Amino acid sequence: MIKEIQKMANQMRKDALEVAYNAKGKSTHFGSAMSIIEIVATLYKGILKINPNNPLDENRDRFILSKGHGVLGYYTALAEVGFLKKDELFTFECSKSSLMGHPIQCKQKGIEFTNGSLGMGLSLGIGVSIALKKKNLDNKVYVLMGDGECNEGSVWEAATSAPHFELDNLVLIVDNNKLQLGGTNEEIMNNRDLRVKFEAFGWESKEIDGHNIEEIYNTLKQPNPKNKPVAIIANTIKGKGFSFSENNNAWHHAPMTEAKYKEALEELKENL
Repeated sequence: MIKEIQKMANQMRKDALEVAYNAKGKSTHFGSAMSIIEIVATLYKGILKINPNNPLDENRDRFILSKGHGVLGYYTALAEVGFLKKDELFTFECSKSSLMGHPIQCKQKGIEFTNGSLGMGLSLGIGVSIALKKKNLDNKVYVLMGDGECNEGSVWEAATSAPHFELDNLVLIVDNNKLQLGGTNEEIMNNRDLRVKFEAFGWESKEIDGHNIEEIYNTLKQPNPKNKPVAIIANTIKGKGFSFSENNNAWHHAPMTEAKYKEALEELKENL
């Protein structure tokens, strides 16, 4: 399974590169997508109970991309597991496309929720988790949030609520790449140790390497403790996979040039 997930992650990274280049000068939040590739690949290949042939199955798990700008790390996974055709990826940000720069709900394509403004996804996940419990369903809800989002007060209101409602069907993953649009998290709003913070709010809190697929998979396969939500702080590298974009905040929202595209293709040859 680990090798299959790694293969999918490699293909997603290549597809995201192709889509970013095909966007012809549009900014695509490339760096923000690259940091979540391994996490999303693990979820879609090895964890989520989903079926592209029955996208509205009441017993499906739910995935919420709270950091909606990271969509290239989302759409490419949906294409890999059959919710989207590969050709659809190249309609990204085109007129009349359903694949915009932030996810827009289209359940038939596996896009469960619309997300744009940061700080909303965890509250949304809590509402869905409560609804599933009221229906006596054992589905799980997975929310992927950016570390920069933790600047938002709404995140901490939600962080208080989830343990209060004993949401042991909720898993939060924080993409802890330590950078946001305006600079480093430490400079802008130092959230310090997020694992300790979520633990203090009553969560079962863990810290992992967000690019180590075996570690991601083994952590996500563990059941939630009874009556407790789980927060996973995934330490990642913004722009992961390409030497020019790794830890380079210029790639938060930079367009893919032909020169960088060709450079990236050369670097990818070692992995595909």
